[in-house]
Amino acid sequence: MLQNKVSIALRTTILSVALSASLVSLADAAAYHRLDASPAGSYRIDPDHSLAWFTIGHAGVAVVVGRFDKLSGSYTFNPASPAGDKADIRIPAASINTNFPLRDHDLRGPDFFNVREFPNITFVSTRYQSIGKDGGQLFGKLTMHGVTRPVAFHVREIGAGPVPALPKPWGGYLSGYVATTTIQRSDFGMDAYAGMIANRVHLHVNIEGVRTSG
Repeated sequence: MLQNKVSIALRTTILSVALSASLVSLADAAAYHRLDASPAGSYRIDPDHSLAWFTIGHAGVAVVVGRFDKLSGSYTFNPASPAGDKADIRIPAASINTNFPLRDHDLRGPDFFNVREFPNITFVSTRYQSIGKDGGQLFGKLTMHGVTRPVAFHVREIGAGPVPALPKPWGGYLSGYVATTTIQRSDFGMDAYAGMIANRVHLHVNIEGVRTSG
């Protein structure tokens, strides 16, 4: 019995040491760095590595953060001809998540997103204006709550290049961006509780895409 316990303990120790050594080897193998290859091409947005989120003032004393748990779409980028760049994004409004189920229920209702009548939030770009090497302004039409308004996102490229370590459907030639803008919710017909909830909404979209052609 004692011999079995010693054997088990020894095997466990050896396994732990081997695992620790392998993790150290992986950590030492490469340092995290920005990929700076060409982002040119057409991309499918990877919903597992992309996120649309927002911040909005609450009760004059705090900021609430919310997100949408579902997002899909595509984009095309050509540094040699940025005027032809385009993006098409679709977000199911019912996927809103502010980490408070009762509030999320209200936000899906008729006072706000009214998801039964207007199930999707969409953005379709109209043109891109490059500003510097890794950024620019993406102009387009945002549709939300059945209302379409022109908006301009400030876009910053995070990186681009081949990522063979990730398996399909995530790996391949990838590129990623962060886009931000500010809107007035009343412009989209959502003006309920104006004395409690701010009108200004800061939008953030973190995008990672898998190149489908280039």
